[in-house]
Amino acid sequence: MKRSLLALLGLAAGLAAVAGQAQTARYPDRPVKILVGFAAGGGTDVAARILAQKLTDALGQTVMVENRPGASGMIAAETAAKSPADGYTLMMGSQTTLAVAPALYRKFGIDAARDFAGVAMAGVSPLVLVVHPSGPAQSVKELIALAKAKPGTVNFGSGGLGTTPHMAGELFSI
Repeated sequence: MKRSLLALLGLAAGLAAVAGQAQTARYPDRPVKILVGFAAGGGTDVAARILAQKLTDALGQTVMVENRPGASGMIAAETAAKSPADGYTLMMGSQTTLAVAPALYRKFGIDAARDFAGVAMAGVSPLVLVVHPSGPAQSVKELIALAKAKPGTVNFGSGGLGTTPHMAGELFSI
């Protein structure tokens, strides 16, 4: 009796699963968008485009990248947060957008912990410090000494306020 009851329960569960699949639409059944909060050609954009192509191949559905640069990625983040939570709008986030920007800006329209669910870590990007070979500093120690000796004369470039390169550059001003 126990065996037949278990078999019947197993059959019922199997039929329920099949019936559930028949009623559920296959995801994705339309194109998927990955929002990127930075300009085309940057590291985040390139990673998103590689990921989009791999997802397109794996899912059999178009996955496209849409750049919404500006405000340290906040424009894309706010767009993603306001989109339906249906899996068709994804965002290639960064620590700049999800951790630093909320601390830097008073008017930040999202709460990363509340508005987003992490899906996967797509990559890690190292920082590299370079100087012109004919410049007066050839090491980090020499660069720091130069900056201390001539305050306000050493400049650096970054992708914008709150970006990882910006925050790393600011560490030299301490």
